[in-house]
Amino acid sequence: MNLLIFSGSANPLLAEVIARNLGISLGRVVLQRFPDGELHVEIQESVRGHDVYLIQPTSPPVEAHLLELLFLADACRRAGAAHLTAVVPYFGYARQDRRASGREPVSARLVADLLQASGLQRVVAVDLHTTAVEGFFRIPMEHLSAVPLLAEAVRPILPPNAVIVSPDLGAVKLAERYARLWRLPLALVHKTRLSGEEVRVQRIVGDVRDRVPVVVDDMVSTGGTIQAAIQALLAAGCVSENLTVIASHGLFVGPAQERLRAAPIQQIFVTDSVARPASEPLSLQVVSLGPLLAEAITRLHNQRSLSDLLAHG
Repeated sequence: MNLLIFSGSANPLLAEVIARNLGISLGRVVLQRFPDGELHVEIQESVRGHDVYLIQPTSPPVEAHLLELLFLADACRRAGAAHLTAVVPYFGYARQDRRASGREPVSARLVADLLQASGLQRVVAVDLHTTAVEGFFRIPMEHLSAVPLLAEAVRPILPPNAVIVSPDLGAVKLAERYARLWRLPLALVHKTRLSGEEVRVQRIVGDVRDRVPVVVDDMVSTGGTIQAAIQALLAAGCVSENLTVIASHGLFVGPAQERLRAAPIQQIFVTDSVARPASEPLSLQVVSLGPLLAEAITRLHNQRSLSDLLAHG
């Protein structure tokens, strides 16, 4: 069974890196819009009997990229693909995993249902916002982690008096993994979300005085959580020199650029799970997921274990 890879329009550069690491070329596909705005997808080579992988993060604009992925999957299924896997480095709607006020959809569950209905037989994602999303799928969900890659990239610049900071409760387990890898102390910022863009810090748990904070999160979206955490850390006596932010996914939407430039951040480390922003905040260091995802695809294609690549704890 041959291996084929196709890319949507969300992040073709990452797809090319993955293909190069696998020593193959991307499959040919046409993605276009009709005059009325309808999406048209056409696979331009045979997939019959092949093991097919679709590379498409569901990054902003989320609905457009999600629909592309669904159409690509349906096209491959109808064309006779033997096995069909979606590689979704950034999984949109993962934050909507429950109803907060009662009259809301569980959007992450609905997205999982749509992906399954399209004919996909497996989904590969990286550092989900919450592991609860794994339980929404009836097909295998391979949850990979970018933490080892990012940890190795940041290790050379870590000062001895660094402290790993989780900017909210949701990122605690992620921060614990960095703290274990680096054998550094951990601190937690308790926050209250006021809106989609605004948060308020309530308190900091952990010793941060005279330490250099390394703030880690699964994503940077509008920058509100990072901004509030940094302000609270500095007020609590943190050292502003060499302040570093690490996130698996760098969305940088809305006022993120302005907020991050206003903070005393020295470097921001992210992966290339989503396309790079047109203008980058400060010193943005991008660590490629290409080798990790290529290794995962190789192992899946050859039916080998992914255990050391998965997100644990």
